[in-house]
Amino acid sequence: MTADKIKKLVAKMTLEEKAAMCSGADFWHTEAVERLGIPASMVSDGPHGLRKQDQEADHLGVNDSIKAVCFPAGCGTAASFNRELITEMGETLGNECQAEGISVVLGPAVNIKRSPLCGRNFEYYSEDPLVASEMACALIKGVQSKNVGTSIKHFLANNQETRRLSSDSRVDERTLHEIYLAAFEGAVKKAKPWTVMCSYNKINGTYAAQNRKYLTETLREQWGFEGYVMSDWGAVNNRVEDLKAGLDLEMPSSLGTNDKLIAGAVLSGELDESVLDEAVEHILNIVFRYEEHRDTKAVFDKEKDHETARRIAEETIVLLKNDGVLPLSDGQKTAFIGQYAEYPRYQGGGSSHINSFKVTSALEAAADMPNVVYARGFDDTKDCTDEKLLAEAVETARSAQAAVIFAGLPERYESEGFDRPNMAMPAYQNELIEKIAAVQPNTVVVLHNGSPVEMPWADKVKGIVEAYLGGQAVGAAVCDILFGRVNPSAKLPETFPIKLEDNPSYLSYLGEGDVVEYREGIFVGYRYYDKKQMDVRFPFGHGLSYTTFEYSDLTVDKEQMKDTDTLRVSVKVTNTGSMTGKEVVQLYVADKESTVIRPVKELRDFAKIELRPGETKTVAFTLDKRAFAYYSVKIHDWHVETGDFDILIGRSSRDIVLTKTVKIESTVKLPVVYTTDTTLGDVRKDPRAWKIVQDALPKYFHKDEKEEKSAAESEAFTEEMNAASMEFTPLRAPVSFGGEVSMADIQAIVDKLNALEE
Repeated sequence: MTADKIKKLVAKMTLEEKAAMCSGADFWHTEAVERLGIPASMVSDGPHGLRKQDQEADHLGVNDSIKAVCFPAGCGTAASFNRELITEMGETLGNECQAEGISVVLGPAVNIKRSPLCGRNFEYYSEDPLVASEMACALIKGVQSKNVGTSIKHFLANNQETRRLSSDSRVDERTLHEIYLAAFEGAVKKAKPWTVMCSYNKINGTYAAQNRKYLTETLREQWGFEGYVMSDWGAVNNRVEDLKAGLDLEMPSSLGTNDKLIAGAVLSGELDESVLDEAVEHILNIVFRYEEHRDTKAVFDKEKDHETARRIAEETIVLLKNDGVLPLSDGQKTAFIGQYAEYPRYQGGGSSHINSFKVTSALEAAADMPNVVYARGFDDTKDCTDEKLLAEAVETARSAQAAVIFAGLPERYESEGFDRPNMAMPAYQNELIEKIAAVQPNTVVVLHNGSPVEMPWADKVKGIVEAYLGGQAVGAAVCDILFGRVNPSAKLPETFPIKLEDNPSYLSYLGEGDVVEYREGIFVGYRYYDKKQMDVRFPFGHGLSYTTFEYSDLTVDKEQMKDTDTLRVSVKVTNTGSMTGKEVVQLYVADKESTVIRPVKELRDFAKIELRPGETKTVAFTLDKRAFAYYSVKIHDWHVETGDFDILIGRSSRDIVLTKTVKIESTVKLPVVYTTDTTLGDVRKDPRAWKIVQDALPKYFHKDEKEEKSAAESEAFTEEMNAASMEFTPLRAPVSFGGEVSMADIQAIVDKLNALEE
């Protein structure tokens, strides 16, 4: 339906009908207006699967939803670094939605992984905004290609579950733009999600639902968002003010309470009816976009989608460590140890919880392999060691040629609604790993978890495999990796620190009461660890393969450019091993000398390629201004400083293999405002300004090179000390010495300096 037709339809609606349209009809549906042919529209949870609830609905997933397919969670899909694969996952989800009559799927979730402790990290993609944005783009593109909408969430700065309904995220302007807004920005601009879901929390004192600065000025006016903004379930605090700010749809239903408030505000003149009309237009645009493109022939083929989930899971499994133990041989006796080999932990708890129609465990996947034996090892319903299970596991491992321990975090350790108290795995699992490693030199640990864990045993085992929460087919995918049927190709979308205390947010995470200060600023994840040159367990971007790759011939199409130009970068990659594999080529940019505090390097693009043994491919990237820019609070925009920048190609943030330097000339001059407190060093950066000061105050700032100092004076005041002192001396300093210069004289100089900028 065209925008003009929607406007005419809204004009026919009563005030009460329009007010009601801005709230859910129930837990999952928008309102219908039968007399005008406006249908109800159903939304559903499902960033990594369809969680459709028709009866006895609840947002946290206590009650059952329809039988569906659980794909890998966001923590795993981001590790694939494979845009095309995640688009395929989106297409599959979109088709399922069409088959089940779902207009909007609530996801993807792109909130930054500020701390490993966030209970909802398993849904989120990365500590890096580019990875989060690109993975979101891929999923949105896939889902919406089936004429089903997405709802990118949770907007904005929602990085913890503790006090999530009342916490106030205090984030400075630069950090918001470079880290937290950036994850949403690229996806909104490029993939154009049909809807955006606002978060519960406040941002710098104003609730997200009531925050016009971000819901309207940023989303619509700056980024060009055209869909509707919905609340997270129960995020509305002041319905009329929320509507004014840009929150179109309240979910779930307020059972008429807030509808009356909206209608009353229009009648009293508190709310301009045009604001209400615009919100209804946003909602109806999406309702009819779906309704007019219904695919009534779509079929939810669960078995087919299960196999798709398996293929996706295979690219979400990260090989973290391999001291020659993997891949395993079908002929060697291998002990599978740990409850998760039989009952895998494959998804997180809460609103994204999928009612899987079936689950394939590693033990089931290895059922036709006679050399695989099994011991449960632990019972994760208990928080203590089961001595009998432990003893059986040790003996089983001792008698085998290799042991694979399936460990990780129980569901009660990480879920929507609460945050983890620490980064540790259960003590009984750590004990199991230590004791198995003591009797079996060929020990591999497979981790099932949605966020980093501490690994006190990392140096005692030969292999570590991060399976994340890989969806219902994770067991089959893990076996494919372990036995070399599939070459591992995933990379970490987050840093694994050695211990929790190393994390940059450690001192301020969760905050004090409702106030959460993001004191680490832009230094989230690898940006912090690399700047500090801090040892980590596994760096951002890390992931091993069963083959080897060689990088060569890094080229740039220009070595000097303006910030308005684009830079073409290419690099050759060769598979120098004996097995076909996929490699994630990572491009970082480093500002070699900056006047503002910046990370050592930042990921600016990536590409995943598949290579046969001996095959070489050229990977090309195009970088624009944003690849070199930081967000300047002086101009409230992105800015590139004139200078040299390194183009870095790496296997991870800590494994840079090729470097090229380009010189960039800025076309934007930042405004300079001089005051009486401006230092002489800052004045001297502009020769014109420095001449004004020298001419106005010759006694103080014209140095006679022939003037001789006494021996005592030379000893007391070295050239280095004088230079440093002069550099940081404010313009007003002469007023304090001799009485010959007044503050009025200094202010007159300042006025002349500022006139240079006009």
